[in-house]
Amino acid sequence: MTSAPAAAARITIAGPVGSIEALLEDPGLDGAGFAVICHPHPQFGGTMDNKVVTTLARAIHECGMASLRFNFRGVGASEGVFDHGIGETEDALAVLDWGRSRWPGRLVIAGFSFGAYVSMRVAQVREPDRVILVAPPVGRFDFARLRPPSCPWMVVQGDADDVVDPAAVTGWAGAVTPTPRLLVLPGVGHFFHRHLLELQDAVVDEIRSA
Repeated sequence: MTSAPAAAARITIAGPVGSIEALLEDPGLDGAGFAVICHPHPQFGGTMDNKVVTTLARAIHECGMASLRFNFRGVGASEGVFDHGIGETEDALAVLDWGRSRWPGRLVIAGFSFGAYVSMRVAQVREPDRVILVAPPVGRFDFARLRPPSCPWMVVQGDADDVVDPAAVTGWAGAVTPTPRLLVLPGVGHFFHRHLLELQDAVVDEIRSA
């Protein structure tokens, strides 16, 4: 069953180096929990309004959960400068902790591309109920140093990705323990053009499988 449309509000959250610009969307179902969604690389045009990020948010809302997507430091109205994933992890943790004070239910951490790397870093120091990584940049960032989450987690990868090496992603996902649910979508590129609904449905199925 599809939830009611999520009420949207642009908010400002106090971050480690200044204000963080965020978008809160809440279907208003008490106890459903929330998700923090991390966007792709800031130095290559990544923002919280990226189409894959907004698709992840729609999937979250379809499951009745609230979402917080936000701009990393130096993007949009968020203060600070790019920090190679280290400071961006601190930003995500600040957003997550703000959300925890509002929604006591289950927590999903999701990220696309660079945001998937940040999501994995966040999962090292918090205990989410589910982690969803879309096109994680294995080979571009050091995923080998990151411990796989102990909760259920999912990796979605297109086999026609021209930014992230699909073989590197599938090789990494198959070698870690616990292994994620790995979904490889045929003919899908990095930005999921013409396949966003397919991505949304896959994420909805994953969250509802809990």
